[in-house]
Amino acid sequence: MSDANNPNVGRRTTPQWGLYQRELFWAPNEGKHPPFNTDPEKLRALAKQRLSEGGWHYASCNAGLSWTHYANRQAFYRHQIVPRMLVDTQSRDTATTIFGHRVSAPIRFAPIGINRIYHPTGELSPARANDTLAASGSTAEGKGPGKGVRFYQLYWSPDDNVTLSMLNRAAQNGYTALFLTTDTWQLAWRHDDVAAGNYAFYHEHGAGDLGLKDSAFRDQIKRANLDAQRDPKEVGAQWIDGNIWHGRSFSWDRLPWLMENWRRISGGKPFVLKGLQSVADARKAAQMGVDGIVVSNHAGRQVDGAIASLDALEKIVDAVGDKTYVMFDSGIRGGADVFKALALGAKFVFIGRLWVYALGSGGEEGVRHVVKGLLADFDILMNVAGYPDLKEINRDALDSMPKGAYFPCFREMA
Repeated sequence: MSDANNPNVGRRTTPQWGLYQRELFWAPNEGKHPPFNTDPEKLRALAKQRLSEGGWHYASCNAGLSWTHYANRQAFYRHQIVPRMLVDTQSRDTATTIFGHRVSAPIRFAPIGINRIYHPTGELSPARANDTLAASGSTAEGKGPGKGVRFYQLYWSPDDNVTLSMLNRAAQNGYTALFLTTDTWQLAWRHDDVAAGNYAFYHEHGAGDLGLKDSAFRDQIKRANLDAQRDPKEVGAQWIDGNIWHGRSFSWDRLPWLMENWRRISGGKPFVLKGLQSVADARKAAQMGVDGIVVSNHAGRQVDGAIASLDALEKIVDAVGDKTYVMFDSGIRGGADVFKALALGAKFVFIGRLWVYALGSGGEEGVRHVVKGLLADFDILMNVAGYPDLKEINRDALDSMPKGAYFPCFREMA
């Protein structure tokens, strides 16, 4: 929408995301310009230009030959939106709920670590941008979307003391839900990272504040006769090798221990599994009583040649969509991608590389710009395609082609 006095302004509880387009169209009259073009390919090229070699490789590398990443994009292409005309979209709203919290849109940032390799402000920039955008949806009466939804992603340490310490820290810091990442006990083979020895925890990043401020981890390094000031690289290796990407798998029989401890420590807050692709795994998770799952293949960064996350979503929603809260990530690049994931049954979606490339290209301003652009793109799409309500974005809104072998015409696909 371009008219700031459109009737929709007074009818919805969320910000008028689409007005960001009008703001940017008017900006040259005031000598202002956006920090960059939000086209994903042009943003990707800018990030490659501005990031260090290590930062670029870590942001862009996929597992193996990038076939899973390509499968993600191909899956979005084969589902096409069916626009509806002469639909009243003047009561359009993007608000939804997640775990009992009302939020201004079904879109948030996927958790990504070591952000200081992309920008000196590290995690502060995306956190501030996220809070600003979320807070803009609150109402004076407190009934509208707020910023009180925060997810903690746990990499499960084989040291129970470290795990329990991290759970306690997450609960004490007010996190809304625990997301256990299930697909990254060890990093996949990523050619460019390996060729450059690009493993920040062995080099400049070390253990970072997350590790060094944890009492259980400090006990670990003390037992190993290591000192963070004297042995920063060795301490970094102890943190990442011993607690994060440790190469030791966990199985379903250990999950009740983690679920019970999180719920005890947090006072019953939601427990989510992130990284599921298998219908059998989704059924098992639902049977065990998880509060939600994130259908994700880590954006193609872990298993090369795997099923597209969007294809997995469709099957998993059919199997357990009425039994647990199903979310999605892997490959979201624009408003149409958000629409398609919601239409296939996801209740919430997460973006990753988009905000990483924006952080590397423009810091906090860049992150805010790309997310406002994505929200505007989605809001405008709902308007012009004739879908005023998120509930109407379902499979009837898509015309889906059969699966096929569509090979890429270029090598760089991240």
